[in-house]
Amino acid sequence: MINKEQVEGKAQQLKGSIKSTWAKLTDDEVAYYEGQQDKFFGAVKEKYGVAKEEAEKKMKELEANCGCDSSSNKAA
Repeated sequence: MINKEQVEGKAQQLKGSIKSTWAKLTDDEVAYYEGQQDKFFGAVKEKYGVAKEEAEKKMKELEANCGCDSSSNKAA
């Protein structure tokens, strides 16, 4: 089982990966990914011209790289 500190650490790692990938996004726009994904993907599209589908694919890659994807966070 994953403890609270591990979850928080992975969340911070994911945020860092997002900022590395899309440095033009503000901290508020990065935070949208956790609760308002439409706004997050809208900001990516506005600042980078990236379609939502392409941004979603990239986010799945970032989540997989940090172990943050929902399938790896499920308790056994």
